[in-house]
Amino acid sequence: MTKDSKFLQVLAAYDERMQSEDEIMKSLPVVEGMKRRDEFLLSVGEDAAVFMNTLLKSAKSKTILEIGTSYGYSTLWLAEAARENDGIVITLEADETKVTYAKHRLYEAGLSKYVDFRVGDALALMKEAKETFDFVLVDVWKELYLPCFELFYPKLKNKAWVVADNMIFPTQSIEETKRYQNRIRNTGVFSSVLLPIGSGMELSQYEQIK
Repeated sequence: MTKDSKFLQVLAAYDERMQSEDEIMKSLPVVEGMKRRDEFLLSVGEDAAVFMNTLLKSAKSKTILEIGTSYGYSTLWLAEAARENDGIVITLEADETKVTYAKHRLYEAGLSKYVDFRVGDALALMKEAKETFDFVLVDVWKELYLPCFELFYPKLKNKAWVVADNMIFPTQSIEETKRYQNRIRNTGVFSSVLLPIGSGMELSQYEQIK
């Protein structure tokens, strides 16, 4: 992991917020907690973030697509790798409040220049995107996984990596994640495996058919 002091200070701020909110969530009735879950910083977790950061650096990925900025925790890790690779993170989020928070944290970390924040409907933004991608992180509502895949699939560079988060937990959306998993594995152009990291990550690599 990087020893950059600005990055580590921002990471500590994220960790402090997550610990505080975790206590709040535990105190809430289950139904209320589910209703309010979008208010909380529900990150991919450090294990998953470190894994992606390492993969990005090893693959030297330059054009990185993040579908679902949320409050910017994973964006921070992606941007730190993009800085090393002289690349860019294009991150999509519908909630302007979350984007404002994420922008502030990335500015504090000195990583703003490596992130292109795009606000709006993820499907519409992907249709408009002109870039092709070396790496994609899918971390939105599970009913969007498959529609998102159909849109970014044609924009993948050869040997691109795709990571889909929350493939094991929460179990309430397991049918949606199974549909995504079946689709990507049955294309015939992806090597794909489910990793028990964080809440479960489907790691897939695209290889164009010659």
